[in-house]
Amino acid sequence: MRQIIFLIISTSLVFAQVQNNSNSNDPFKFPQEKRLKNIKMLTNGGENAEAYLSFNEDKLIFQSTRNELECDQIFIMNIDGTNQKMVSTGTGRTTCAYFLPGDSLILYSSTHHYDRNCPPPPDRSKGYVWKLFETFDLFISDLNGNIVRQLTCEYGYDAEATVSPKGDKIVFTSTRTGDPEIYTMNIDGTDLKRITFEKGYDGGAFFSWDGSKIVFRASRPKTEKELKDYEELVKYGYVRPTNLEIFVCDADGSNIRQITNNGAANFAPFFHPDGKRIIFVSNVNSKDKRNFDLYLINIDGTGLEQVTFNETFDGFPMFTHDGKKLIFCSNRFNSKPNETNVFIADWID
Repeated sequence: MRQIIFLIISTSLVFAQVQNNSNSNDPFKFPQEKRLKNIKMLTNGGENAEAYLSFNEDKLIFQSTRNELECDQIFIMNIDGTNQKMVSTGTGRTTCAYFLPGDSLILYSSTHHYDRNCPPPPDRSKGYVWKLFETFDLFISDLNGNIVRQLTCEYGYDAEATVSPKGDKIVFTSTRTGDPEIYTMNIDGTDLKRITFEKGYDGGAFFSWDGSKIVFRASRPKTEKELKDYEELVKYGYVRPTNLEIFVCDADGSNIRQITNNGAANFAPFFHPDGKRIIFVSNVNSKDKRNFDLYLINIDGTGLEQVTFNETFDGFPMFTHDGKKLIFCSNRFNSKPNETNVFIADWID
């Protein structure tokens, strides 16, 4: 589920980014970004996020609000940004799309079967909160926008689905028990299993490259005040994302361990192909908590390293299977305030 946090960006800040970047050979790169090279912008305009590779890595699938669209729909494009095409129904709201093995079918979450219109935005009187829309269900579609199968049917939030690189399992978040928990199932929807059980939001899960582990973000309210706030929000389908930590577990939910412990908003974790490191998004070093960058950390929680140094938002990272390329989304050098674009870069290890 795309949740881009606190992205109110002024035109003057965008101009300042351009002026502060003196690297004419790599115009989308900031000088401190030693792990990135040959950064290329693949989209140019609108709000584009959560871009994930096909199994053969020649295409990307992502969600976008652009042109006349009032909320996100699912698009695909070639790895070089060409041939961008909407592949969802064009109705309702969609989120979190992923290719299925073979790359002829896709998986995403949508509300179109309840209402053709976009659902109302979150109630900001509750502060900065995410809305877990109860009308989201998981669908399988072909690349022409035709729904092939509905995978979930229970009323409640079913979204944030990703697919194991092995091609055998789906992991997703659901509120079917009242608490946002992580579930796995086979590609065809059989063998549904709940794998998280602690109070708090669990979501944004990805499998490791060998399919043996899952990395995810989670809130763990502990104090009486935190628990009261969480319970009051979650019964109306809201969560407060200001304190999320990164966790890892085995694919069956066993051996859960916390990787970060910084009290920040950490999310969108993804395994490096070596299986020993995780790249994720955080505002841990942001003075005003509105600046999100990419960070690298060892799977044992050591060796935290800041990867990007953009003053607005960098997020949703994904490596290619050989670790030589990184896909991510960013507000860097956008042509208009609040635009988010998809980028690809060479990864320097």
